[in-house]
Amino acid sequence: MSSLIAAHTRFLMIEQLRVPIGLLASALFPAISMLAFVVPFAGDDPQAATMATGSLMFFGAMSGALIALSISVAMDREQPWNPYLRTLPAGPFPRFAGRILATLAVMLLSVIPVLLVAAFFTEATITPLRLLLGLGVLIAGGIPFMLLGLFIGFMLTAKAAIAVSQLLFFPLAILGGLLLPPQILPGFIEVVSPYTPARGAAELLWWAIAGNDPNVTALIALAGWTVAAAAGAAWAYRRDEGRRFS
Repeated sequence: MSSLIAAHTRFLMIEQLRVPIGLLASALFPAISMLAFVVPFAGDDPQAATMATGSLMFFGAMSGALIALSISVAMDREQPWNPYLRTLPAGPFPRFAGRILATLAVMLLSVIPVLLVAAFFTEATITPLRLLLGLGVLIAGGIPFMLLGLFIGFMLTAKAAIAVSQLLFFPLAILGGLLLPPQILPGFIEVVSPYTPARGAAELLWWAIAGNDPNVTALIALAGWTVAAAAGAAWAYRRDEGRRFS
């Protein structure tokens, strides 16, 4: 089984690299935002630069988890190859696991340009241990967005998944404080922000890389979102299985 998962992961990564627009979008937009907004305005402040780096790292990873995964799952469902795989003795698990691992790889690759900009153009500081902890938190914080991506992918067509995932992504990023520091958000946004999954993930990441005390409300909300998204993804998968293969 592990060899099948590795084969599907390799195939899906090659497929991603052959059409790299999704990876480029996840990686370059946060890096360009760093150069345009963080370097000139907060680059000389180690604490602010470090927190901004974490925010934009997660912005790119969140794009891969939510947008790329939802679209790829929806596209898979429309291909004749996917129903055939479900009829094989191994079942759908190897390709499903490969898709998740490929998404995790894209999430990690997307943070490299942001880290390079932070290292060369800002005063952001971090220890190797905190960097490793931050990458682990980034993966863990991406779980609810991967689950949301699965829910969208199993529920909608590819064209609809593109629109819905993007409509969800940008408001969640803005409300979560990924593009602007929470302390300068408008009052009504700051009230809503702790209840969004992006804010909870960002709070964990800021704690991991900069030592900030996390907002407890945001962490509880993140746990709630994760449970709800897991339930929704499982229900959507069973619904798709029942409608297309029963």
